[in-house]
Amino acid sequence: MGTVENIKIENGFIHKEIDPSLDIVGEIKKLCKEKNAVILAHYYQESEVQDIADFVGDSLDLSRKAAATKADIIVFAGVHFMAETAKILSPSKKVLIPDLLAGCSLADSCPPDKFASFKEKYPGHTVVSYVNTSAEIKALTDIVCTSTNAYHIINSLPEDEKIIFAPDRNLGNYINGITGRNMIIWDGACHVHEEFSLERILELKKENKGAKIIAHPECQKPVRIVADHVGSTSSLLNFTKEDSASSYIVATESGILHQMRLASPGKTFIPAPPNDSTCACNDCKFMKLISLGKIYNTLKYEMPEVTLDEELRKKAEVSIRRMLDISDKLGL
Repeated sequence: MGTVENIKIENGFIHKEIDPSLDIVGEIKKLCKEKNAVILAHYYQESEVQDIADFVGDSLDLSRKAAATKADIIVFAGVHFMAETAKILSPSKKVLIPDLLAGCSLADSCPPDKFASFKEKYPGHTVVSYVNTSAEIKALTDIVCTSTNAYHIINSLPEDEKIIFAPDRNLGNYINGITGRNMIIWDGACHVHEEFSLERILELKKENKGAKIIAHPECQKPVRIVADHVGSTSSLLNFTKEDSASSYIVATESGILHQMRLASPGKTFIPAPPNDSTCACNDCKFMKLISLGKIYNTLKYEMPEVTLDEELRKKAEVSIRRMLDISDKLGL
């Protein structure tokens, strides 16, 4: 629990009532200017949060953009591992997250102590970890990857190189399938992408003639098989911009539909439903913890702050920098 001017962090965020008559968007912009702050919003955030952000995108791309700015403060409207990654790449900047409890089921599925023991079972293996991991896992990793560059990162390694891939089993199996590798895969998953209903997606396909199914590689194999396009969040967005179809069934977190609709207002975007028959879309409960009110309080009081032990930060940075070096060499 932290305190500034009797302001406390309780249950992950600042509990400070905001005057309902306040022009909260205007005040957030004013605070950003006064404090030389930038707001980063992941594609999976609520639409109003995306609209207030200086940068909207995938997690690693956001951290790279923030590192390139001259901002003193980074407010990360995303989940905790993303804010950690921003701190790893921008150690001199103050990194804030509006809610400390905005975690990630995928990152949580790979506890550092258990992964360290798992790694010891496979000596001589190169560890490639998805960016959706804690700083501790990145420190145990040789090369970080994203869903956008995972294929290229793995293909950049010698064909006979022994590889451990963590933590997402669906992404790992997908990469194994398209590269012909036989990576050892940690058994982790994202709760959002695991819960899409193939049956309900196919029903939507019948109801919407001509609609294309697009899916994130974190989805389970049956969903990926029926998809017309599989790719990262940014890849899905770009596909819908360039493709000639007029409607799409989108199998990833529904927040991305806001950017798709902004980019292609004449097209129809349908969120793929989960197995829960009461839901029409599949949201990340952690992403949706972030709100304009929390962003305002976080900026005003500069809390909660994300900090890292410097030794851990440096170890984690090595695996990220190695990925960036490979990506630069490959022109990605």
